[in-house]
Amino acid sequence: MAPPAPPPSRVFAELDLAPSPAPEGRVEPPALPGREVHVSGSAELSARPDRARVSLRLGSRKEAAAAARSSVSRRLQYIAHCARLHGVPEENMTVTEDFSRVENTYQMEAEVCIIFSDFGKMQNVCNLLIEKLGTSVTINPPNFYHTPEAIDTLRRQVCVTAVGNTRRKAQEVCRLFGQALGKPLLIKEEETKEWGGHIDGHLLHCADSQTLQERIQNATAYASCRVFAVFEIKGKENRRNKLL
Repeated sequence: MAPPAPPPSRVFAELDLAPSPAPEGRVEPPALPGREVHVSGSAELSARPDRARVSLRLGSRKEAAAAARSSVSRRLQYIAHCARLHGVPEENMTVTEDFSRVENTYQMEAEVCIIFSDFGKMQNVCNLLIEKLGTSVTINPPNFYHTPEAIDTLRRQVCVTAVGNTRRKAQEVCRLFGQALGKPLLIKEEETKEWGGHIDGHLLHCADSQTLQERIQNATAYASCRVFAVFEIKGKENRRNKLL
């Protein structure tokens, strides 16, 4: 049984050198004016979520409507006060209230959504509310996500990193052949991929048993980029500069 064929080799760099001078008395076509090195390179980066949304629910059922409203209102004021003390702006807090009649009682329910950009402050606020309000408030596990600006930053960074890796690879190839790398003649994005991560409006509800770090890890976004580049070859590498 014949051994399996080896996998095809992948060309990551090609050095296009000018042809060697023709022997005396032999006529050759003129050499191309430029010399190039063709290189492909890639990069992969990740970005942790930059926002977290925490939802809190609270309610009260009383025989008197005013008593039900007052009970919930006091707790809402305390929640907003704690969030403001930890630097959460008003625009990052949303309150939804629902007032209804249930049999012979009045029921007041409220939901507070708070968006945090500092996860340490988020934990401090949640711990304080649990300590002070106890079971009178239900705090759901945080949903972590990325703002569109964070995803755009990740895309730019991975492309720039891929170009930088490609240029360093071209430099290594040129040094191997004793050449000096010149200016880029072509840089082309060949492939980009993105996976993982959650964007606001597309939140994933994870299992309640997950730890905070597991939730952050599950919401981490990844991006990869592969580029193809052509660089000019300037000529022989200056050995003196190399030593300096």
